[in-house]
Amino acid sequence: MIAVIGASGRSGSALCRSLGRPFRVVVRSAAKWSALGIEAPHVVADLRDPASLRAALEGADIVISCAHARNAAAILAVAPQGARFVFMGSTRRYSRWPDSHGDGVRAGESAFLASGRAGVLLHPTMIYGAEGEDNVQRLAALMRRLPVLPLPGGGRNLVQPIHQDDVTRSLIAAASLTEPEAQVITIAGPEPLAYRDFCAAVARAAGIAPRLVLPLPATLLMAASPLARILPFLPRIGAEEIRRLTEDKDFDIQPMREILGIQPRPLAEGLRQTFS
Repeated sequence: MIAVIGASGRSGSALCRSLGRPFRVVVRSAAKWSALGIEAPHVVADLRDPASLRAALEGADIVISCAHARNAAAILAVAPQGARFVFMGSTRRYSRWPDSHGDGVRAGESAFLASGRAGVLLHPTMIYGAEGEDNVQRLAALMRRLPVLPLPGGGRNLVQPIHQDDVTRSLIAAASLTEPEAQVITIAGPEPLAYRDFCAAVARAAGIAPRLVLPLPATLLMAASPLARILPFLPRIGAEEIRRLTEDKDFDIQPMREILGIQPRPLAEGLRQTFS
């Protein structure tokens, strides 16, 4: 039996809609799960409550967690002996800018690798194309409102976004692996591109003319970011998001292809699907 933790989230619900074998979900809110309209048995448990989590995972031989990777240690502590695991991490763990999100992913990875348990921890890059996601939709909304696009360093740093469907396929493939050790695999789109080119691709897919890029210092944009909370016509963007645009996020996905057998879709194809 597969137990899916974090099933009410975007990646979790997308996974549950695609799993082709029996599973049960572990959720914190029964009402939120029921509202999704997905037919599957559910158990209510809190990741901070070991007793309820242990009961929810009883009998599971595969545990897939789409909750934040900081919860890995708590899940490992109460899961049945012999169970295999698939954890969702994030490439934020590789960022040189410290933050609680990345720190939590690194802590979860360390706990998993030290546990002696079998399974896979997936580190996806920026995910787009999920129902309700706001990565490309928010970017398109911003470009609809601005005649030029102010980007730190002119948007030359690299990104390698991955479509939600490819994340889902990676989760399912990881759950079928039988290697006896813990593995960490980064999953991303087929190739990196400059963030300015990513913005242009989003604009074209959304039916917008690509915006002229206005190169500005990251420090200036970070200082101006609070204006997004004041001006209602601007989508919100935090200083931390701007700062992360100043580092390259390009990754080797050969393990994704060879171990998981997943060939991610090209960005243009994924964006057409997202905006169709």
